[in-house]
Amino acid sequence: MPKVSAVIVPYTSYLRVYEPLAAFPESERAHWTRYARRAELPSYQDELRRSLADLLPTPPVPVPVHESGDAFVAEVDGVVCVCPWRTRLRGWQALDGLGDELPASVLDAVLPPLVRRQAALDYERWLARNPDARPWIRTSTWQVPLNWFVLVGDEEREYEKGTGPGGAPPLLRYRTPMVQARRRTARALRTLREALDEGPLIEGLVDVGRWLEEFHPRSLVELDYGGLVHTLPAGDLEGDHSAADVAEGIEALRTGDGAAAGEAYGRLVERWRSVRDRRSSN
Repeated sequence: MPKVSAVIVPYTSYLRVYEPLAAFPESERAHWTRYARRAELPSYQDELRRSLADLLPTPPVPVPVHESGDAFVAEVDGVVCVCPWRTRLRGWQALDGLGDELPASVLDAVLPPLVRRQAALDYERWLARNPDARPWIRTSTWQVPLNWFVLVGDEEREYEKGTGPGGAPPLLRYRTPMVQARRRTARALRTLREALDEGPLIEGLVDVGRWLEEFHPRSLVELDYGGLVHTLPAGDLEGDHSAADVAEGIEALRTGDGAAAGEAYGRLVERWRSVRDRRSSN
């Protein structure tokens, strides 16, 4: 499918966990050990292109028939860590939320009800055999959820401008040790619960915190803007310090400075308005 392989698939951000090889069962560990030695490894764009290719047949294939054997690889203090794609599991989980994202008529045209029902039955049977399964990757379209920024610090920000048309795209990501991400989550939850009523921000942070607890304590947590770099002008992207604004807002709440918290939140709203406007236009 040459046309699919050539396209850039944008507009999705990622929260990933890279676990050390020692965290995996021995049989799986051997696979990832061999995999990590490959000279070339796929990118997040490769993962998305393969998923799009499955939607081209008639009827479409909403969830891969077999689980992916691919992963992202990172080295942390000399320790090889991997983040399995688990595309099949994530596909099943994504189907659950499509009804909230798309109008029924559009959803039925893209994925007919019969196809969705069969996928749901397959997932139910699979989950009965794998009750503890969880993905190493979370995704979000057209935004980076505010609760993700809680996990990282501005000093962990990595930004690359890219090399222009046809070259490497821009990159904006944060990487932090798992212990640090958990610590920031716990501190933020204490502050938010003291200052605010229960709401989406607290609920989302609780959910992310529980997810992080599923992984090895020596894991690496990565927040990657992914395809969102294509929706933000270069100047805006370079000046994006959303994690710093979130941290400043939470600290202001902790000290009772509502005005400073409001200013930090206002900067976040203004920064992400252009992205939301593009989503509405599509």
